[in-house]
Amino acid sequence: MALTALISVSDKAGILEFAQALHALGIRLLSTGGTAKLLADAGLPVTEVAELTGFPEMLDGRVKTLHPKVHGGLLARRDVPAHMAALEQQGIDTIDLLVVNLYPFEATVAKPGCTLDDAIENIDIGGPAMVRSAAKNWKDVGVLTDASQYAQALAELKAEGQLSQKTKFAFSVAAFNRISQYDGAISDYLSGLQDNGTHALFPAQSNGRFVKLQDLRYGENPHQQAAFYRDLFPAPGSLVSAKQLQGKELSYNNIADADAAWECVKSFDTPACVIVKHANPCGVAIGKDAHEAYDKAFKTDPTSAFGGIIAFNRPLDRAAAEAVSRQFVEVLMAPGYAPEALEVFKSKVNVRILEIALPPGGKTAWEQGRNLVDVKRIGSGLLMQTADNRELSIDELKVVTKKQPTPQQLQDLLFAWKVAKYVKSNAIVFCADGMTMGVGAGQMSRLDSARIASIKAQHAGLSLSGTAVASDAFFPFRDGLDVVVDAGASCVIQPGGSMRDQEVIDAADERGVAMVFSGVRHFRH
Repeated sequence: MALTALISVSDKAGILEFAQALHALGIRLLSTGGTAKLLADAGLPVTEVAELTGFPEMLDGRVKTLHPKVHGGLLARRDVPAHMAALEQQGIDTIDLLVVNLYPFEATVAKPGCTLDDAIENIDIGGPAMVRSAAKNWKDVGVLTDASQYAQALAELKAEGQLSQKTKFAFSVAAFNRISQYDGAISDYLSGLQDNGTHALFPAQSNGRFVKLQDLRYGENPHQQAAFYRDLFPAPGSLVSAKQLQGKELSYNNIADADAAWECVKSFDTPACVIVKHANPCGVAIGKDAHEAYDKAFKTDPTSAFGGIIAFNRPLDRAAAEAVSRQFVEVLMAPGYAPEALEVFKSKVNVRILEIALPPGGKTAWEQGRNLVDVKRIGSGLLMQTADNRELSIDELKVVTKKQPTPQQLQDLLFAWKVAKYVKSNAIVFCADGMTMGVGAGQMSRLDSARIASIKAQHAGLSLSGTAVASDAFFPFRDGLDVVVDAGASCVIQPGGSMRDQEVIDAADERGVAMVFSGVRHFRH
């Protein structure tokens, strides 16, 4: 008995060629509305669902496949005699292949000016119902919900005359995943609507939709299990788009640190290198090329750089690769690699080399390869916030001291500020000439962060005389300012906003240093 396929798609890309191939295999075609017209106009013999059911499409197409002759044909188990007898009694034929993609709800609500009416009319009813029926009865019905599945289905149908059980089950899982994604998008949108017609950034119910990329050997520690997921629609230029060119499998900690390094390095417009250890930048620098940027970044803290994660925002040439190869590196990231650069690392088979295209750039966070919302798991709950995508321009700086910063100091202050944004709080960052000179991170006391930064600079043989310092939050007392000036700082950038701002400003004037307020805090927990 010939197989029967029911085709009803909103996105018709590739469907005509697929239907022609099915027809060539002797498979009977059923279809609905616009899809049926497309197939008929191409000369394919197709039976409209309205003809099959004996009922016309109704209510502007809202009702067309919600009928026992459709769902009975999809849901009947071929191995249950009572099911087959019921079909015969009611004159219902089996349907062996369902090809459906849904109304474009996600694309519709993403458009500027989308109204509630627009959204509601793009909620598919019949499509998900058919998909669920076919997916539930996967042993007897193959259900295709994406054009990427067409080639595999055709290959098996041509070779075996039917889909394998393994393929049908995989298609069924993909179908239920698609329905879950679709319903989650609807729930997010509708539960985020406000009385004034605007849409809340944080809906009343949040439905995460993530796709697993791989299982990991373990989590932060060997006794923990872990896996790596990506957003359903990832931003271009984000870590999840990385292509691994060589090396061992990435670990949980590798991925977390690599993300910190990549987010930092891609924020620079000029050639830059970022070295990260335990989620904190231990060396950041810009230069005329990747090689110079790396040399400067490495000098900040050679001890911490051992076994670190290194990211570049420019392709690597041989010179940069040879410089990096002299240290122990866990993960190396760049937008590209010269063939001779990859040759340098061939003998270092364990080094994980990732190639990541830089984001295209634009006004939106997505175009810049950034998250719009950050999420942190807590006990039985989530904390959600807009991502810290705030950039600072030189025009926003407010000089609060008698001494004015020089043009070079302003550039150093902006560089230090950009780095501090990616350092765990409390963050103190000393910089000079586009290079970090000392980084103090993650301390309970801002004073301790400042002391640690100066100690690290001393151990690296770097002088902090004349450096610029960034503090991710305000100095609550003058003692923090005194510590960084004692270490050699000549200018300081901080958010301001303390009850004792004037005390700190007076201290800066007393010590003869320039200080600017950013008006922005960059806590990173």
